[in-house]
Amino acid sequence: MALTESTMVEIGTLAPPFELEDAVSGAKLNYDDVKGPKGTLILFICNHCPYVIHTIEALVDVANDYEDRGIGTVAISSNDVEAYPVDSPDNMEAFALDNLFSFPYLYDETQEVAKAYDAACTPDIYLFDGDRKLFYRGRLDDARPRSGKQVTGADLRAAMDDLLAGRPSPEKQYPSAGCGIKWK
Repeated sequence: MALTESTMVEIGTLAPPFELEDAVSGAKLNYDDVKGPKGTLILFICNHCPYVIHTIEALVDVANDYEDRGIGTVAISSNDVEAYPVDSPDNMEAFALDNLFSFPYLYDETQEVAKAYDAACTPDIYLFDGDRKLFYRGRLDDARPRSGKQVTGADLRAAMDDLLAGRPSPEKQYPSAGCGIKWK
C-alpha cells in the first residue's frame, strides 16, 4: 500500500463535466444530477484501498450531515478493474449498499473523469461551491490507518462549514493521502 498524496489543484478551478453510470441504479448521471444548490462534494474512492476503508464511515456521515444543508455528494471509482476486479461495478454496488451510501457511486471506466479532475489517490476529496468553483481539495482529517487517531472528518467539515457560511476557502489545506489510482 504505497502512500500517494492528492494533487493540489488550484482553488477556483471549475468542475469538469462528466456523465458516468451509477453502479447501484445503473442510471447515467452527470454533474448537474448530483450537485447540491450550495455545493458539491466529489469523492474519488475505491472498494479495496485501506485508506478508503479506514475513512468510509466518516465520509458517509459527512455526506449525510450536509445533504440537508444543500451540499450534494457523489463518489467515483476510476480504478482499472481488469487489474483490480474487487473494484468492479458489481463490487462497487455491494460496497455502496454495505456502507449505506445515500449518494451515487459512479464508475469511471475510461478513467477520463479522474484525469480531468487530476485525481491521484483514494480517497481524493474535492468540494465545489454552488458555481462549480473548487473551494477545497484535500484530506478528510489527519487520521490514517494504524495512526491511532480517530477519524473525525474535521478538516472537510470545517471547509464545508466555511462554504455554507460564505467565508473564504480555507487558507491552509493539506493533501489527501491514500492508495494511488490504479491506472490502465
